[in-house]
Amino acid sequence: MPQNRPRPTQNKLLRALSQEEYDRLAPHLEFVTLPFKSVLYEPNQPVDYVYFLNHGVISMVTITEEGETVEAATLGNEGMAGIHILLGVEQVSLQVIAQVAGDGMRMRIDAFRREVTPGTQLYGLLLRYTQALISQLSQTVACNRLHSVEERCCRWLLMCHDRVPSDEFFLTQELLSQMLGVRRASVSVVAAILQKAGLITYSRGRIRILDRQGLENAACECYRLVKTEFDRLLGNQLNDPEE
Repeated sequence: MPQNRPRPTQNKLLRALSQEEYDRLAPHLEFVTLPFKSVLYEPNQPVDYVYFLNHGVISMVTITEEGETVEAATLGNEGMAGIHILLGVEQVSLQVIAQVAGDGMRMRIDAFRREVTPGTQLYGLLLRYTQALISQLSQTVACNRLHSVEERCCRWLLMCHDRVPSDEFFLTQELLSQMLGVRRASVSVVAAILQKAGLITYSRGRIRILDRQGLENAACECYRLVKTEFDRLLGNQLNDPEE
C-alpha cells in the first residue's frame, strides 16, 4: 500500500497519522464547511461531532450571564474542537464558534469513542494536544488580566495569521472586541495605532498584515510562550508524511 497517497485534509493531526491509521479512521470522517460565525458547540449542550479543522479559525468563547464574551482559546488546523469528548465529558461550558470561515473533517462522537482509544496513534497525539491547549488556556487567563489591549490585539492577530494561509482575512472590530472582552471603541483606537505604525491596514472589515515582525515586537510575550510550548509538545510529531 502506498505510504504517500494524498489525503483530503489539511488538518495537521490527521496528516501526521500513518497511512494505516488514517485509512482506519477515514470512513468515519466527513467533510464539512464552516461559514463565518457558525456555532459548533453551545455552552452546556450535548454535541454530536468532534471537528478537525482544515482551514479557518475557531474560537472557544466564555459567555457571562450578562451576555459579555471573551475568547479563551484559538484553534486552527493544528488541532481539534471537542477535546472534552476524549476526556469523557459530555458537554463543554464554552461556546465554540468559527471566527474565520473555513472547513474541516468531522467525526460522530460514537465513532470517535470507538476508534480513538488508548494505544492508537491519534489518541497519543491528542493527549499531547490537550496539554498544549491547557497551556494556551492558562496563558490567556494571565494575558487578559495583565496586558494592554494593544498587546493582546497583536497577539490575537498573530494567532489568526498563523492559521490563515494569507496576509489578509475578514475581521470586524465588533468581533475583535468580543474576543478580547473590551469595548469596540478600544479596538478602534488600537487598530488606528497599528495602522499608523505600518503594521496592518484595515478597511471594511478586512485586515491585512503588513509587518509581521513588527506585530510580534508589539505583542506581549504570551504569543511566543504559547507557540513555544505547542512546538515543544507537538512540533516533532506533526511532520507531514506526505511531504
